[in-house]
Amino acid sequence: MESEVEINKKNKPLVGIIMGSDSDLKVMNQASEFLDKNHVPYEMQIVSAHRTPELMFEYAKSTKKRGLRVIIAGAGGSAHLPGMIASLTTLPVIGVPIESHNLKGIDSLLSIVQMPTGIPVACVAINGSINAAILACQILALSSKNISTYVEEYRKNLHHSVIKKRERMNKK
Repeated sequence: MESEVEINKKNKPLVGIIMGSDSDLKVMNQASEFLDKNHVPYEMQIVSAHRTPELMFEYAKSTKKRGLRVIIAGAGGSAHLPGMIASLTTLPVIGVPIESHNLKGIDSLLSIVQMPTGIPVACVAINGSINAAILACQILALSSKNISTYVEEYRKNLHHSVIKKRERMNKK
């Protein structure tokens, strides 16, 4: 009998994780690791809004047809990738502002959250790709009992970890 992980690896990805450059990979890998732990199939690609606009356009236009349900888009600096992707698909897009050298990610954050009316992009904290993965799972949980169970278990584990830390602190 196949394990749940093996079954999900055969399934088409539900989440697209994209970033503008391989320099964003360290941050965005945290999202993929969370999705791996929760057996949520995803794909990960570099898609630059500025250096490969045709590739970005093709990627965004093909997301629904390929079975994606949520997109997590990490971007630094001018951070146009999440908004441009959102302008080309009606799938939920979660933007992850990547910390930049000069402005510490504030530029990325503002670029992502300041979308015009009609083209929303959800936005998490600077370098917050784990929260982006959690939010993606919460969206997917609306139509997946398994993913809903993973999210609930994750929350229970968070609760238990705080209780344990509290107990350790109270012993001191």
